[in-house]
Amino acid sequence: MRVCAVIPSYRNAGTVLDVLSRTLAQIPDVILVNDGSPDDTETLVKESGLDVTLVSYPVNRGKGAALREGFRKASELGFDYAVTLDSDGQHFPEDIPLFLDAIRRNPGAIITGSRNLAAENMPGKNSFANRFSNFWFAVQTLRRIPDTQTGFRAYPLAKLPCTALLTSRYEAELELLVFSAWKGVEIVPVGIRVHYPPAGERITSFRPFADFFRISVLNTVLCLVALVYGYPSILIHKITGRR
Repeated sequence: MRVCAVIPSYRNAGTVLDVLSRTLAQIPDVILVNDGSPDDTETLVKESGLDVTLVSYPVNRGKGAALREGFRKASELGFDYAVTLDSDGQHFPEDIPLFLDAIRRNPGAIITGSRNLAAENMPGKNSFANRFSNFWFAVQTLRRIPDTQTGFRAYPLAKLPCTALLTSRYEAELELLVFSAWKGVEIVPVGIRVHYPPAGERITSFRPFADFFRISVLNTVLCLVALVYGYPSILIHKITGRR
């Protein structure tokens, strides 16, 4: 299988080159999606000499849109899997071999990073949001996984749901998991490390109230869709054994 890394980036000029360099040390094919960053991310990457594929557009569209563009480019280049990670230094590119090993052992599965939510410096709102998301994911899919919120994942591109239907922001990552579970795609967690810098040094585009509201609305919609489509699909896949 051909595997690449897809890294969405917005306002992370201070960390993106370090993340790219460390990622390239683990996997030779990297796609960076510059999601309309107002800083000099694009210039830094172009002048760095790093051998990455750059997808860039002038206006911020959101993480879901950036992932969609990254997956489209990866498929266009003939890759089978895309490992996604953030450009803010939160994820450890050195953990990519864990995903590559899990892909070899579970071909066709989505591999999700699983953080230690009790770790030092883990923001309290992150722990709450993950517990909230995990609960509704279990309700919607009748499955349990330990971390539905991390962006460090590996996706089998041929088995992804129609990405044109994804919302454009953070909640798209939850949609990908739910829709894939309904399609019968296996979801395999692997333990990963995570780094949260002190609060004053964090650069985040997550809007606590607006984005949490959007996720809450999405969960309501997904619960309704689960009744008419999700649960019947799960039953069909269990009976037929198709994935």
